[in-house]
This record gives sequence, structure tokens and C-alpha cells, in this order.
Amino acid sequence: MKKTYLVILIIAASFLSGFAVNAIITNQHKNLTTMKKVTGVGGIFFKCRDPKKMTEWYKNNLGLNTNPYGASFEWYEGADSTKKAQTQWTPFPETTKYFEPSGQDFMINYRVENLEALVEELKKNGVTIVDKIESYDYGKFIHILDAEGNKVELWEPKD
Repeated sequence: MKKTYLVILIIAASFLSGFAVNAIITNQHKNLTTMKKVTGVGGIFFKCRDPKKMTEWYKNNLGLNTNPYGASFEWYEGADSTKKAQTQWTPFPETTKYFEPSGQDFMINYRVENLEALVEELKKNGVTIVDKIESYDYGKFIHILDAEGNKVELWEPKD
């Protein structure tokens, strides 16, 4: 009888330890594969001859609610409908150096989560990192180059 209980105990312990190991491995794998990267478009920036005139044109003709930096579009995140977010629209002077080293006349800003972890992953993937992470009262930023050399701005907002 003791032998039967011992066998049952060993089988149960094996089953539970296997289940625990599987749960740990599965959770670690989920964390690696479900890390959020881009969560939305944070801004659209483009070069133009006269940013003030362009801002006025969009205000007068398309009704953008403009400010000295362009316009901000407020929206609510899908995952948390109580969390307000924004996308920035900004015309830059055509002489700006801000988009360099890209030769394009535009730059897209993507909202991201956990910028530091993302940058480490991008470095491992051989992505060109243009500068260092900079922090401001409205979030952290870094610039990278995409596969065709377009400058991309990554932003982890402080919402």
C-alpha cells in the first residue's frame, strides 16, 4: 500500500513540476513575443517653404486647430479608452537639418512603449541608431534609420 502511495506521489510531483516548468517557459516566451513596440503614430513632420503660411492654409482650409508647433490631434487609446493620447502634425522649414541624415522631406514619429528595451532590441537587429535617448517633460525620444535610410523618430510619451 505504501508503495502505491509512493508511486502516485512521484507521478503527481512529476506532473506538477512539468506543469510548473511549462508555465514558466510559456510566460517567458509570451513576454518576448508580445512586447509592444509601436503603439501608434505620434507625429507627422514635413518640410515646406513657409511653415507659418502652410499652418495657416491648413487652419483656414481644412480646419486644423493650430498652435505654434502645428496641430495636435487628441484621441483615446483603444486598449484603455480612458487614456488620452495625441498625434502631432508639424510643418518644418525646408532648410531644416532635423531630418538629417535622411534626405527625405518628411519624418514620421511613432509612439512606443518601453523605449530603452526597444532600443536594445533594435541594436541587436543591427538597426542604425542616430542619437541617444533624450528625455523631456512630455516623453523620451530617439531617432533611427529605416531600411532605406529614412529618419524615424521614436517617442515614449508621458501620458
